[in-house]
Amino acid sequence: HMQVIITVENRNGMLFNHRRVSRDQKVSERILAYCKEKKLWMNAYSAKLFENNPQIRVSETFLEQKDAICFVEDQDVTPYLPEIDTIILFHWNRDYPADFFFTVDLSEWNRIHQEEFAGKSHEKITMEVYKK
Repeated sequence: HMQVIITVENRNGMLFNHRRVSRDQKVSERILAYCKEKKLWMNAYSAKLFENNPQIRVSETFLEQKDAICFVEDQDVTPYLPEIDTIILFHWNRDYPADFFFTVDLSEWNRIHQEEFAGKSHEKITMEVYKK
């Protein structure tokens, strides 16, 4: 069972020109709080957002971890869908240029949680949690 955490802009864009479309310190804090004491897996690209936090585990094959929570910024999670049971989306609620998108059809998933909060650089960020 894998949980994936993904940040998206209004059209589900994740990256533009191989760079994240946005970042916000409050989202990073929320992600760590969501993980509680569990390890959070990601690749080296994403690890820069978390400044050597002891919860972070870095691996270029992080999506192959079993029973993991993974923060995904620059990879398509579609091949891993059979392993994924929870998707956590953080919506920036803005339009940004994007050329790499989150493409999972969420119509067959159940949204079990939604909340809005103010970020540091975004007045409104929406967190949604989906279960299979």
